[in-house]
Amino acid sequence: MKIALLGYGRMGKAIEQIAIERGHTIVAKIDKTENQGNLSEADVAINFSVPDAAVANIKAAMEKQIPVVCGTTGWLEHLKEVEAHCTQHNSAFIYASNFSVGVNLFFKLNTILAKLMHPHKSYTPQIKEIHHIHKLDAPSGTAITLAEGVFEESKYTDWSIDETKGDTILPIIVERTEEVPGTHSIEYKSVVDSISIQHEAHSRQGFALGAVIAAEWIQDKKGIFTMNDVLNIN
Repeated sequence: MKIALLGYGRMGKAIEQIAIERGHTIVAKIDKTENQGNLSEADVAINFSVPDAAVANIKAAMEKQIPVVCGTTGWLEHLKEVEAHCTQHNSAFIYASNFSVGVNLFFKLNTILAKLMHPHKSYTPQIKEIHHIHKLDAPSGTAITLAEGVFEESKYTDWSIDETKGDTILPIIVERTEEVPGTHSIEYKSVVDSISIQHEAHSRQGFALGAVIAAEWIQDKKGIFTMNDVLNIN
């Protein structure tokens, strides 16, 4: 498979390494500081660019009917626009706030726990995310996806990272510290006890591997998909 890397920072380099190990070829590297190769030669494009470049990168690949796997967060106000562009150009698209296989299993576990906790009104949920100091968006896309999973099974309808709280507002605590790849937890706390689940990434390799797996899966497909489709999570 021929892959175009849209964004060639730390994640792009990690994806390149894993893709080559799995027998794939990198035919283009497109970044704000360099532009190597030819996007048109790619079977799939993997986008981990900065948020400001994401929409233009995704659309450029879709216009060439190249399937796009996107892991950039911080641009989701344009998601509906991008999905419409995908349909218009008969392309294929997967967006995930996190491509790690473990995190996507964690997302499912999160919704199951939220459903179990919903009848027990004495418990109050809270999400916490910890990342390296270079991360541009806050809260993380993964934390927002976790919050959305809680919304599906509870009274909560929105999240907040400030001090403003309400009966339907789910708090997200954000920490930035050194070189932490990503840790996410959700805790349900009552007066008598607490219940929590946590996912801790040990490196970026899990994110990169998941993105390559998604690229392998979406090649030659048309339409809009999620990691649940890739991993057959129901």
